[in-house]
Amino acid sequence: MQDHLNEDPAQLLLKHHQNKSLDIKEAVQQISARKKAQNKLPSWVANPHIIFPASISLEQCSSEQTANFKAQFVQGKSLVDLTGGFGVDTYFLGKKFEKVLYLERQEKLAEIAKFNFSTLSNSSDKFQVLSEDSMAFLKNTAQFFDWIYVDPARRGGHNQKLYKLADCEPDIVGHWDMLSHKAACIMVKASPMLDIKEALKELPIVHEVHIVAVKNEVKEVLLIWRKDEKKQEPLIKAWNLSSSEKLAFEFTYTEEEVTPVAFGPVEKYLIMPSAAILKAGGFKSFAHQFGLKKLHSNTHLYTTDKLPEKIQGRVFEVIEVFKLDKKKIKQLFPSGKVNVLSRNHPLKAEAIKKKFKLKDGGEEFLLACTTSDGLPKAFYCKRVIE
Repeated sequence: MQDHLNEDPAQLLLKHHQNKSLDIKEAVQQISARKKAQNKLPSWVANPHIIFPASISLEQCSSEQTANFKAQFVQGKSLVDLTGGFGVDTYFLGKKFEKVLYLERQEKLAEIAKFNFSTLSNSSDKFQVLSEDSMAFLKNTAQFFDWIYVDPARRGGHNQKLYKLADCEPDIVGHWDMLSHKAACIMVKASPMLDIKEALKELPIVHEVHIVAVKNEVKEVLLIWRKDEKKQEPLIKAWNLSSSEKLAFEFTYTEEEVTPVAFGPVEKYLIMPSAAILKAGGFKSFAHQFGLKKLHSNTHLYTTDKLPEKIQGRVFEVIEVFKLDKKKIKQLFPSGKVNVLSRNHPLKAEAIKKKFKLKDGGEEFLLACTTSDGLPKAFYCKRVIE
């Protein structure tokens, strides 16, 4: 495997299929998995002793970056991961605990996790691995944990994607009473497609909701409950993780409802909130906290003459306002290359590109949207912050 890491797995399988001295399918699967996981799990790929599972488990597991990020919220003596899978979250969260229990119904996955934990951990007895149903285990155990971590499976019997918590496996909504009696704290990792307000109706108490995006793509939604905290309105925190820093934006849904927002014409800068803030629904709160004007009630774009510091979003400097017609577009973008973005505009980005024969690329932007006067407009922009 180590000798052929940079070769094509399919070609290796053809070339060595008659070699009976080794399990060529397993070796090729390990090479293929390492290629897929290079960006997601760099330190595990760099370790020649780590064993990787079948592709579906690799696709569903957290990245090192998001697993490490989650670890900041937990600590204590004992952690149980009810949905262990490949064990990425178990391992990185487990660094903050003395004892870690990993539960996984698939025996092969549990075997792989057990081997990898022994390879990665300095403590031989820190990680306990059990291959059994997690809800049955919790029902029968007398153990009380500092933290329960659960990442319910989001695919149904016919491989359809599921988004409601009660539809996922295990059903944490139906088992919430038992879960909350077995631990001091609970962290639920949910789909990036989760309807957050619906989830807050499904669960009796949630203290924090964290929407986690990596390079402006929402990867997961975390729901946190703590036994010792009083019932209160959940704090919503939107995070955008980049290679250089972690930017957070927080608000509550009550604040969002009552916060006034100013509307106005486009000024020097246009600001597009991060995917995490848009997912969280903090539209008015974003404008209020950073002193911005909103372009239109249904256009989630903001404007200002003075750029705030540490803003979680993409920032563009407006060079010119123009009408979408062939002559003007040819004048502004003679190469036919410009990054096209459309927000609450009659034409979607792809339709604009097709109509005016444009291709994405370069450092210039064409941003189309509806503004405060109710009219669709286009803006020639330069990027200030990605």
